[in-house]
Amino acid sequence: MTSHDKNVTFNSSINKSNNPNINIAQDNSRIETNQTNYTTEQKQTLAEAAADIQQLLEQLEKSYPTDTNDEKEKLATEAIAQIENNPNLTARILSALKEGGAKALEQFFDHPAATFVISALEDWQKTKAN
Repeated sequence: MTSHDKNVTFNSSINKSNNPNINIAQDNSRIETNQTNYTTEQKQTLAEAAADIQQLLEQLEKSYPTDTNDEKEKLATEAIAQIENNPNLTARILSALKEGGAKALEQFFDHPAATFVISALEDWQKTKAN
């Protein structure tokens, strides 16, 4: 019996909400995973940029409440404005976005407005690229 003759079946309970990088085929015939392995330097760049943004968000939330989606969006807009007014921070964040993308950066955030900031960063990165 060759390896081509073997039929392997297994059942797995993968919760996509816990790992959005997993795509399960409709008939459960295959599982695809998208895994990005970052170098230590890339992880450090992402972590540093995320820490800078996290600190900025914590500073801004003293003046901008985050109870509603509109308030979170306003905080994200102000965060982008402040990033744009700081050339060093702009360079660090653009570098991190270039190396790992907004979704990789998002993994480092712990803030109620994080999803709004990520969306704003993605749009901001597109405008900076042009």
